[in-house]
Amino acid sequence: MDRMIYLAMSGAKATMQRQDIVAHNLANASTTGFRAELQAFRAVPVVGEGASTRVFALESTPGYNAAPGPVQSTGRALDVAMKGNAWLAVQALDGTEAYTRAGNLDVNTEGQLTTSSGLTVLGDGGPITIPANSELKIGADGTISAKTGNQRPQVVGRLKLVTPEAPLTRGTDGLFRAAEELPADQTARLQDGALEGSNVSAVESMVAMIAAARQFEQQMKMLQSAQDKEQAASKLLSST
Repeated sequence: MDRMIYLAMSGAKATMQRQDIVAHNLANASTTGFRAELQAFRAVPVVGEGASTRVFALESTPGYNAAPGPVQSTGRALDVAMKGNAWLAVQALDGTEAYTRAGNLDVNTEGQLTTSSGLTVLGDGGPITIPANSELKIGADGTISAKTGNQRPQVVGRLKLVTPEAPLTRGTDGLFRAAEELPADQTARLQDGALEGSNVSAVESMVAMIAAARQFEQQMKMLQSAQDKEQAASKLLSST
């Protein structure tokens, strides 16, 4: 009986974790540049006294879905969509260099190029300063040209685009990082006036959520059935 309870409990815990991942992905189905989280479990033997007759389902995060999201044209000069496996370098709140696919950029009150969430966008030489009241143009290689009034356009910086050879690691802040800072990739390209959407499929996520809910319900029924059988056995023993 305890085996049935243990299996149902272990499965229910794994199903709840799966629901959390699916719900997080579904909540970001419309987030610019979002990469869907993946989830997997592995069986780990329970170590203790006696024979090893139990295993536990331990969550193993394989990373994220690297498939590109849909690219939608916006016509906005400060919107960029990275091509291929290129990523945009930004400065995280903790001061470290991080990477994102969200290309909806802006200029703050200090004239620095930032993301829509206020993170500093990094160029080949650090933060990029934009001249006041200038018209910007971002080239396919990340070069930023600024035109002020009737003056000729001048290059004010170049976005730092990187192409990681190994999968990145997602942080709790939603940004991605490598084991060490990546060098700028001069061959990386982007599409200006466009944004890459989330690669989460809302339909698939909803189906996965329903499946996980039904699986959790079945596991709860197994626990209830085990409890009923244990109570019936106890009554039978006490009556003899």
